Amino acid sequence: MNTQFFMGWLRTTWLAGLLIAGTTGRGLAAIPDDLLIFHSEPQAFPLTPPQQTASVVVDPTDWPGVVRVAGDLVQDIHRVSDHKTELVISRQPQGEQLIVVGTLGKSALIDALVQTGKLSASELTNRWEAYTIATLVAPWPGVKQALVIAGSDKRGTIYGVYELSSQMGVSPWYYWADVLPQAHPVIYCRPGSYHQGEPSVKYRGIFLNDEAPDLTGWVREKFGEVPGHPGVANYGPGFYTNLFEVILRCQGNFLWPAMWNNAFNEDDTNNPALADRYGIVMGTSHQEPMLRAQKEWDRRLGRTYGNWNYNLTNQQPVLQQFWREGVRRNKPYESIVTLGLRAENDAGTPIGKELTEKIVEVQRRILAEEINADLTQVPQLWCLYKEVQGFYNEGLRVPDDVTLLWAEDNWGNVRRLPTAAERNRPGGAGVYYHFDYHGGPRSYQWLNTTALPKIWDQMSLAKQYGADRIWIVNVGHFKGYELPMEFFLNFGRDTARWTAADLHAYTVRWATRQFGRDEAEEIAGILERLAKYNARRKPELVDAHSYSLVHHQEFTRVVHEYDELVQQAQKIAGQLPPASRPAFYELVQFPVQATAQLHALYLAAARNALYAAQGRAEAADFASATRQLFAAETNLMADFNTRFLDGRWNHFMDQSVLGYKSWRDPEHNNLSAVKLVEPAVPAGAGFGVAAEGNALAATNGSLTLPECDSLNDQTLWVDVFNCGQAAFDYSVAAAPWVKLSERAGRVEKSVRLLVAIDWQQLPLGVTNSHLVIQGAGGSVSVAFAARHWDKAALGDKSGYVEGQGYVSIEPTHFVSNHAVGECAWQVLPDYGRTLGGMRACTPAHIASLQPGADAPFLEYSIYLTEAGPVQIHVVTSPVLNFMADRGIHYGVSLDLEKPQVVTLVPAGYTAGNGNADWEAAVIANARTGKTSHTSAAPGWHTLRLWLMDPGVVVQKIMVDAGGLPNTLLGPPESYRLP
Repeated sequence: MNTQFFMGWLRTTWLAGLLIAGTTGRGLAAIPDDLLIFHSEPQAFPLTPPQQTASVVVDPTDWPGVVRVAGDLVQDIHRVSDHKTELVISRQPQGEQLIVVGTLGKSALIDALVQTGKLSASELTNRWEAYTIATLVAPWPGVKQALVIAGSDKRGTIYGVYELSSQMGVSPWYYWADVLPQAHPVIYCRPGSYHQGEPSVKYRGIFLNDEAPDLTGWVREKFGEVPGHPGVANYGPGFYTNLFEVILRCQGNFLWPAMWNNAFNEDDTNNPALADRYGIVMGTSHQEPMLRAQKEWDRRLGRTYGNWNYNLTNQQPVLQQFWREGVRRNKPYESIVTLGLRAENDAGTPIGKELTEKIVEVQRRILAEEINADLTQVPQLWCLYKEVQGFYNEGLRVPDDVTLLWAEDNWGNVRRLPTAAERNRPGGAGVYYHFDYHGGPRSYQWLNTTALPKIWDQMSLAKQYGADRIWIVNVGHFKGYELPMEFFLNFGRDTARWTAADLHAYTVRWATRQFGRDEAEEIAGILERLAKYNARRKPELVDAHSYSLVHHQEFTRVVHEYDELVQQAQKIAGQLPPASRPAFYELVQFPVQATAQLHALYLAAARNALYAAQGRAEAADFASATRQLFAAETNLMADFNTRFLDGRWNHFMDQSVLGYKSWRDPEHNNLSAVKLVEPAVPAGAGFGVAAEGNALAATNGSLTLPECDSLNDQTLWVDVFNCGQAAFDYSVAAAPWVKLSERAGRVEKSVRLLVAIDWQQLPLGVTNSHLVIQGAGGSVSVAFAARHWDKAALGDKSGYVEGQGYVSIEPTHFVSNHAVGECAWQVLPDYGRTLGGMRACTPAHIASLQPGADAPFLEYSIYLTEAGPVQIHVVTSPVLNFMADRGIHYGVSLDLEKPQVVTLVPAGYTAGNGNADWEAAVIANARTGKTSHTSAAPGWHTLRLWLMDPGVVVQKIMVDAGGLPNTLLGPPESYRLP
């Protein structure tokens, strides 16, 4: 069809087209997860038509990024089906079946369909990043059927194309994680019209901060150095083309580029135009204003003027011209301009409130002169990072058209969200978030330690309180954060799509796209548990004292949990097709194995320290084991760099994780922070006994085991160990109802005895007894009590029963959950250290609730064995006072007492280095509130947890009746009657 005939046909069919079957645009369905199918169906559109070559048609005058992504669609169809699809850049639709890609107002093809009534524009006109996917019958003469992807703007079209690619099975991570799609020789699109509306968050992006040594080392090896700047990695088009694409495939649109030693606009002058062509909105970091990188100053002007300092009058005109050149240079491109001025290189002496205010005025004047006198048309942000939030608290204000970008505490906990008045600002608000951080109290930059429920919780708060203009997350070395990064961007695209209950389904869906359906459920479970385990105590923070060796075998259980993941991952790796194994190794198997070995190393170091203190001869064996595990760990990282895929990802394991002595990461992995002990061992035999619950051992005298009870039916342990080199015989005297793994034997280094009870031989009630262990001339008595419960005496009540002097409660196992209107405790599955969390939810306009009056509550039944004082420990999220001038509280009550109010975070609290309470909270990834109560009598009691303020997520509840051990995770869940 020639152009003249096509335009004539368009004019003559303007009215007639309204009567031809098409779409009205009314009530368009949301994009279903199974829009593409891999078999034929009546009226379905074939992306891989038999016996012909399909065509993807795009208007040559459409946005360059749209023309480019049409080519991606051609490649993606070929990746999945091996089908040859032709890219046709033309305004003349020819062929029986066409895939038409175009943007409303930029594509004559799309505009023609709208003008003839074939395609509705009602859901696209004046919309941001919306798109429609529709199958049309006879849209043009000679065209039997068309699959149309129409966007409201360039990114709307791009996202529509990538939605098809994703549903085909093409992973956003095909380049960055070597993910190969499953083969599907036949691909069809379901008939009908489907629509994706505007995003929940307008700008959704990532920040390549803390990018050295891993990412920078890889870029330098892969793409060389910046000409004229020896040693500076070439972050140019070779790198950014792949980065821009994955951001778009993950439904993001915004980037703060690598900046530690780089300048995006100057390292390669093609970078800004390339970003704009792809459709990426560019900005500069929280401390680099007016689209100028720190290194642009340091490399030239810094040599003359030193570090930038607006306090110096001779620098003021220089800085103003520096800023003016920056915004003038980037005027043709889509950008968000960062305002303000932090101290040079994100450190040094803060600028101060008054000067910051003057600086913003100057910068806005430059923007008005260089870009647009109507500054509401110039996207701007002011990042309230660290001391800058303090300036805001002191009264500094910027014009209402500027987006307030609230920074969390660098550890994933929002510090502040908009008030009701701030939510009315036309510039809106956003959140600067972190998946890694270089700073105090400890850098964490190695592997992902952020679980999806944590991201969902904090970013749901951000959305609820109106911080939805910009979401940007610090992703450091980039590789290793694939799952949380994609979720962060996807969630920002559609916050209503992914609820707390959907997070597991999201992970299964993600695993399915990377590895196929057969193993997806199991792989999702590994990824979820790995993130949960690594969030308990970030790997950089783990040491020999993180977990307990003497209570509940906590450290051993933690290492066993990691080992289970290793075994599971190894099994799956053997079941996957060979082509899928590299991606599985990168995304699952390597991080599992590396973190498992790290924890095994610290377990060996913990045993070395404890056993040396107890006088065990085998302490030196664990010093040796620690060194062997260190070698295994560093060899594993070296293999990832150099052996895996022939060094394709060399340098991505350059980041050190072992050897921290302060907040700063060590230059290389080392064991200098681990104090290994190799005591001299006497030549003869030496008798010693250690028992569960006791840090100290005994060579003579007595020890005490925790109580056993028939409900939990515990198996306890006692170690008989050698303090010398010569072996010795030992024996154990115990009551006949005590079941021992051994009653006599020989000790070379140590023997672990397992102690259990034959309850059928014991009367009801409490029986006190002891073991007498003898050997090598020594004797130790180990006392314990055994409580045989009469279940009938407990009645038919549902609840927890005290054991060993405490009650350990999983908060999701409540007896009842009482909501009050829209205020309620919400189950947050898989949140926190063990099972799941209970999240306090209230509307944003609700003031603090009063416990005992208008507050919702969770109710738990607990059975206490004695009257007397108890203490209730409530372990929560490391929540901050994110509401202005308001603290964070909860209430707790036992039986009919007046509820006690606990202030987790007071109003006016400042999160940051130097605040010991905040440092403890982020290290533990938790806060713990404690209250004192009295049990009036043995028996059943009612514990209520009262909701007062939003943002609290309860991870665990423990009632200490005198026996609660000091452990990181708390005891395992107590016995619970159904």
